[in-house]
Amino acid sequence: MWERFSYYGMRALLILFMTAPLAGGGLGFSIATAGIVYGLYTASVYLMSVPGGWVADRLIGQRRAVLYGGVLIALGQFSLGVHSPAFFFSGLALIVAGTGLLKPNVSTIVGQLYTAGDQRRDSGFSIFYMGINIGALIAPLACGYVGQMINWNLGFMLAGAGMVLGLVQFVLGARYLGEAGLRPAAPISPRRRGPIAAASIAVAAGVPLLALSGFLHITAAEVGDAAGVVLIALTIGIFARLLSSREWTPVERRRFLAIAVLFLASALFFSAFEQAGSTLNLFAARSTRDRILGLAFPSTWFQSLNPLFIVLLAPGFAWLWIRLGGREPSTPVKFALGLLLVGAGFVVIAFAAARAASGVLVSPLWLLATYFLHTCGELCLSPVGLSAMTKLAPARVASLVMGVWFLSISVGDYIGGRFASVYGTFSPASLFATVAAFTVAVGLALGALAKPVKRLMGGVT
Repeated sequence: MWERFSYYGMRALLILFMTAPLAGGGLGFSIATAGIVYGLYTASVYLMSVPGGWVADRLIGQRRAVLYGGVLIALGQFSLGVHSPAFFFSGLALIVAGTGLLKPNVSTIVGQLYTAGDQRRDSGFSIFYMGINIGALIAPLACGYVGQMINWNLGFMLAGAGMVLGLVQFVLGARYLGEAGLRPAAPISPRRRGPIAAASIAVAAGVPLLALSGFLHITAAEVGDAAGVVLIALTIGIFARLLSSREWTPVERRRFLAIAVLFLASALFFSAFEQAGSTLNLFAARSTRDRILGLAFPSTWFQSLNPLFIVLLAPGFAWLWIRLGGREPSTPVKFALGLLLVGAGFVVIAFAAARAASGVLVSPLWLLATYFLHTCGELCLSPVGLSAMTKLAPARVASLVMGVWFLSISVGDYIGGRFASVYGTFSPASLFATVAAFTVAVGLALGALAKPVKRLMGGVT
């Protein structure tokens, strides 16, 4: 809950802070630059889940990875509280590294609380998803108000305070987790740990220090382009390694093929869904009325709609999957439904953007409907995907595969950031309509391929 409070508190402010004028306490970035930075940041958060999962599996275990990650996140949030471009980018780097350690490993710990074959696992992850979204619900209301209405930097500091509370809670409550995540699943030899740790620290710290010192002169666009190449190469490399290795049984290899299909569907889903913090956030600030019953509110409060709907709807979805029993849709069908629903949400907001093209501020009900549809799609795909990774992955690479799942979100966030960078270049109506058509088409295609994909899953539903 508190880690999500920290993340969504700063996420609600991020693109608005970057595009706010210097006189208003912002950074004065153009939308094109802010969109690239936002997409690169959100992509990097999930990209680092891959090495974060490896570190937990091979070096320190999930429990310590979560703790160390939380410390880095708190330091990063407090760095954002200093009004300086150098501290801003350093803070983003710290949050990226910390979330990479924390995010995949806390989910893996949840999976370890259930035995193999336990039918409650999907429902358990839905409850877990509801819990973390309580933090996501509160964050834009608190951090959004403080940052947008009082001071941007104080909003980021409040997000950091939330992460500190999360660390205290995690340490005090660890006794309830039993043996889950205490030790690395496949530890490497002690002789190799030192060199690996030294090389990792050198790479992680070296590039930012060179950039801040002025030795490297790089632009946001150049970094964004390079990141796209890295993401493509990393995705191809990981799946080539997983599918070509001889250590897997035929069933495990087919399951990796199924993971590859789900990976692609997830990336496309999140390229649309994560517009919430960028294009939809800008649309809320610039084209939507921020008054209800005559009372004004910060546009960042729209960011609370998604977690609010999750808190309200997640118990119903958890109950539904159990209630359906043998008629429960397979994982590929749930993914297809998620894509269709997120596409439907963009159909709604495309109509709103067309109305706003004349300069009129549209009703907040348009965004309300969009976020409702997006949340239904998320509940069909995201907690189900987390659960599927814990069931499809061999135990010896459980955290690595969870990192691969978050890599799919990284790819999606990167694509979404490139979309956000052209907001204003193209009309919002045409941009939203393009996203809608794309996601609906992919959802229909995945629905048609659901049975072959289910067969690849080797008995996992």
